[in-house]
Amino acid sequence: MKVLEIKDIIRKDVPIYYRMFFSGIAVLQVMNKLVERSIDFSIEIKPTGQKEILVTIAAPVDYPLVPLIRELKQFIDKLDSHGELPL
Repeated sequence: MKVLEIKDIIRKDVPIYYRMFFSGIAVLQVMNKLVERSIDFSIEIKPTGQKEILVTIAAPVDYPLVPLIRELKQFIDKLDSHGELPL
């Protein structure tokens, strides 16, 4: 399983400055098939400076959920670190 990209990322307007909400479409390679699923995710900066990333997948995927969520969180963290998420 591999996360290829997250496309059509839209930031939702939230008045809390330390919490960001997004939605998009995750393009995944699962057992040599391309699968697209709608996802919602949030990034919250804790008082300690740590990031907490939460991911919700809209439709089931024929793959174990824990490794999939872990890969999505790592991919989202890289996007955030490189400044590739919408402001």
